[in-house]
Amino acid sequence: IKCCISNIPCGIQNSVEDELELSAVRHRPEALEQLEAQTRFSRKELQILYRGFKNECPSGVVNEDTFKEIYSQFFPQGDASTYAHFLFDAFDTDHNGSDFVMGRSILLRGSVQEKLNWAFNLYDINKDGYITKEEMLDIIKSIYDMMGKCTYPMLKEETPRQHVEIFFQKMDKNRDGVVTIDEFIDCCQNDENIMKSMQLFENVI
Repeated sequence: IKCCISNIPCGIQNSVEDELELSAVRHRPEALEQLEAQTRFSRKELQILYRGFKNECPSGVVNEDTFKEIYSQFFPQGDASTYAHFLFDAFDTDHNGSDFVMGRSILLRGSVQEKLNWAFNLYDINKDGYITKEEMLDIIKSIYDMMGKCTYPMLKEETPRQHVEIFFQKMDKNRDGVVTIDEFIDCCQNDENIMKSMQLFENVI
């Protein structure tokens, strides 16, 4: 997310001014020390992330329209609005920068269990503790819409539903029509491709 993944400045000075900025911003984020304790980011990394957040969201308030605009810049060849909506809900519970920093900490520095819990939360759109086929289909379709012309060969209209059927066959172990968090985590942990994809982000900021 560009609010959190802005270009990293060449040199960062650990100044008093940075901490004053962090505590004075309009949405009143948690103190730098508290964020440092709650995430796996260093003080300097938090300052980098905060500067990026402030550049993209100068008011200190993240709204969904801003989020969609940022994602449309990343994926100009497709329609990222629906996926950005789902991602916004998964990242942001209080609509402030602290949620984004903590979510980013989980995705980049968290344990496998933490990352999978976060991913489950993304797919569990109505937050009832289960993933249905329709919820998974909504997320998968939004990803394909976002990729747009990047997909080759061009996808057929039924492709997302076919992929969901395959995923559900693997995940829904007791065949009750929903995927629980235990089923989701167990299936992902036994999927070599999913595990490899998580490792790619471990040293990124």
